Amino acid sequence: MHARIEPGHGDGKALFMSYDLIVIGTGPGGYVCAIRAAQLGLKTAVVEKRATHGGTCLNVGCIPSKALLHASELFEEAGKSFAKMGIGVAAPTLDLAAMQAFKDAGVDGNVKGVEFLLKKNKIDAVRGTGRILGAGKVEVTDADGKSQTLETKNIVIATGSDVARLRGIAIDEKRIVSSTGALALDKVPGHLLVVGAGVIGLELGSVWRRLGAEVTVVEFLDRIVPGIDADVAKNFQRLLQRQGFAFKLSSKVTGVDTSDATLKATVEPASGGCSEIVVTVRGMPAESEVSVFVAEPAPFAHNFASIVWPPLQSDGTGMARSAPFRPPWSCESAAVSLFAAAGPPEPVHAELLYRIALGPDEPVPSVERWLSSMGR
Repeated sequence: MHARIEPGHGDGKALFMSYDLIVIGTGPGGYVCAIRAAQLGLKTAVVEKRATHGGTCLNVGCIPSKALLHASELFEEAGKSFAKMGIGVAAPTLDLAAMQAFKDAGVDGNVKGVEFLLKKNKIDAVRGTGRILGAGKVEVTDADGKSQTLETKNIVIATGSDVARLRGIAIDEKRIVSSTGALALDKVPGHLLVVGAGVIGLELGSVWRRLGAEVTVVEFLDRIVPGIDADVAKNFQRLLQRQGFAFKLSSKVTGVDTSDATLKATVEPASGGCSEIVVTVRGMPAESEVSVFVAEPAPFAHNFASIVWPPLQSDGTGMARSAPFRPPWSCESAAVSLFAAAGPPEPVHAELLYRIALGPDEPVPSVERWLSSMGR
């Protein structure tokens, strides 16, 4: 389809462009889907609210966390294991700013690579926050508040995940941090309380334990890393305990007292009962401490939940909740990639594809199967 421009109405609206496909979000699910769609002949655009492409994974997720895991592992190896292998070195000293710069350099290389691939495949990149206005219409508002409306035959929602906000824990990204804040600390915390024993919490807990922090993990379930084989999880927990982790399983954090320089987290049994106070900052000035790390992810669906399909409502936090009636959803992977292959009852365009992609799960096969069903 050809792009067209309509006159503005003095309300901050800008261009009115038309595409075969718009992908909202340029994480590993979104940008790979967009690239393959463009290679298969669709006029494609992507909408991204970040300054850089790559989504959570490349910017504040997989890539930076693996860089810190690698660097912190080498730091610990140099201090504890080199002598056993006949390598004599002085005790290593930590330059956290340089380690963070190493992490940032890896992120920068990856996000620039994605930008290059989008340009190479002639995909239009629109910066701003996307909002689905209705059938085949996406409004994009940039940081200055200027908006433009994009018209499309198909929409792919690849907005990924966000940090789940837990009741009783207000994340300030200073002393109480999300996974994003836990990647960018400028000092090693004295004591880190990790809420959630999933992969994210344990890997970042490992980083800061290797660098000198005391780490306590609180998990609602009676085991760590739910979804992984039980025997593997049990042995993994033993390994982490030998490394210095402390675990409070079948427990929940019900609140954090931030009134003092020392934060105090209230921990209760998951089934209810007597609570205990876990003092999370000990022996060091509070301003040098980050003490509570909330490691729970949840689907990110701001601006989409009630617009994508009326029965899919929002609970006010931007997280999607299903109403009693459901459209013909299909489940593409175990990681909960959802799409509806049918549009509203009276679609403006031939077909609308809505997909909530929580990860890079088969974006290429998915788009190829979809296009094949359309006879392309």
